[in-house]
Amino acid sequence: MSNCVEIRWHGRGGQGAKTAALLLADVAFQTGKHVQGFPEYGPERMGAPITAYNRISDDVVRVHSNIYDPEFVVVVDETLLETVDVTNGLKKDGAIVINTAKSKEEILPHLKGYEGKVYTIDAKKVSLACLGKYFPNTPMLAAIVKVSGIMDEELFINEMRASYQHKFASKPEVIDGNMRALKMALREVQ
Repeated sequence: MSNCVEIRWHGRGGQGAKTAALLLADVAFQTGKHVQGFPEYGPERMGAPITAYNRISDDVVRVHSNIYDPEFVVVVDETLLETVDVTNGLKKDGAIVINTAKSKEEILPHLKGYEGKVYTIDAKKVSLACLGKYFPNTPMLAAIVKVSGIMDEELFINEMRASYQHKFASKPEVIDGNMRALKMALREVQ
């Protein structure tokens, strides 16, 4: 599986990290990829740390375990930088994407010496501007697609629209805000 991209998500219960990982798997599957998207958490409660995972490959994925050495890590809640070793196993030629209003330089001291690429996005700003509420998972989903390059951005947007039209068939007013958030996040990730 040399062409398999592995992504680990860190978030807190209720922030949508699990949903984002599952959406990414669904969208990648729709483009012909072989995928896995799954969560791992302890006692299920709002605010508790959770981890979710993605494997995306051109070949059949035969590994069925957690991801210990990912190419990419997504941190949905920057407070986890103080309590969870989010860079554990992260490959130096990979990257980490962090939801924060802080600059990369302000974040680096919290990454335990990680020497790879660091990207930031203010998912709260994007979410509030496009959705009127704080839902960080949609901007973080677009950010990891941009950073990882796992699929063409236009294809991603088209597949997400189709996914949202199915998921929110009874609430079509939600679709446009989420689509705006995806597009803004693709521009905002630094």
